[in-house]
Amino acid sequence: MKILWVPNVNITELTEETRARILEAAGPDTEIITADSPGEAMELVEDVDVILGQVGPALVERAKSLKWMQLAQAGADTYFTDKMRAMDFKLTSDKGLVGNQLAEQAFALLLALSRRVGQAVLDNADSWDKRMVYRPQTFELTGLTMGIVGFGGTGKAIARLAAGFGMKIIAVDVEPVEATPELSEVWGVDRLDELFRTSDVVASGLPLTDATRGIFGARTFGLMKPTALLINITRGELVDAEALVEAMRAGQIAGAGLDVAPIEPLPPEHPLWTTPNVLMTPHIAGGSQFRTPRLLDRFCRNLVHLRNGEPLEGVIDRTKGY
Repeated sequence: MKILWVPNVNITELTEETRARILEAAGPDTEIITADSPGEAMELVEDVDVILGQVGPALVERAKSLKWMQLAQAGADTYFTDKMRAMDFKLTSDKGLVGNQLAEQAFALLLALSRRVGQAVLDNADSWDKRMVYRPQTFELTGLTMGIVGFGGTGKAIARLAAGFGMKIIAVDVEPVEATPELSEVWGVDRLDELFRTSDVVASGLPLTDATRGIFGARTFGLMKPTALLINITRGELVDAEALVEAMRAGQIAGAGLDVAPIEPLPPEHPLWTTPNVLMTPHIAGGSQFRTPRLLDRFCRNLVHLRNGEPLEGVIDRTKGY
């Protein structure tokens, strides 16, 4: 077996110990090769059996012997070209492993809005003189309704934190998903509008697909409460940025916390930067000291599964897009 590793933001190095674990999991006659640049990867990929890392579709399409690719990321929306959909290889990601850190980022943004932390930081030294302005703008999460759109690993992690804050939780998913201890049932998409109308906070746990692109747009904002907040920590293209700016200006919703943007990096002249009560972080929700170890553990388990002809963990369904 030949394994191509492409260094990336989530796996920056393979220690000797990690290489030994991979070789043991992969079995005899396994070789690990490293591509230090995209050009080198293009030269090496043609006869590899397994790819570990973040690579572009053009590189994957060049792989003639590819049996399986383990992405070092959760979302796989960039890998659904027509040619890749037709290719016969298994595609897995670290979906299901990143929910905790994404949920924590969601609540960091939510609390920055609800407790006026974001505004106080922006006002810096002037914040003390504005404290009596902030106080009536702050609010408690206890008893408010958290509406989660997409109840996979990230949605479930958001629900656990929301329950800890004493929030009521409702959720919608396109798939039939079992309820967790935090809520009595997971609604189908036929009740999505009800979720938007009911929720005090709407949080996204969605992947990016043709069906979800721009789902948080003018129609959605028109359904939401004028006091509601939007939190998005999954994919930027889920939100229609222009519609969000207009909704904020019109008072249709009260605020938004975004870790992802429709264009990354978001141009400095974009109006989202100057829209009051919109807080943004620069796509850092996936960061965690546990991310690389969890991903490499899955990779090694999947190597054993591959050898034994067993189902892999974290499989991406290329017909559904997640």
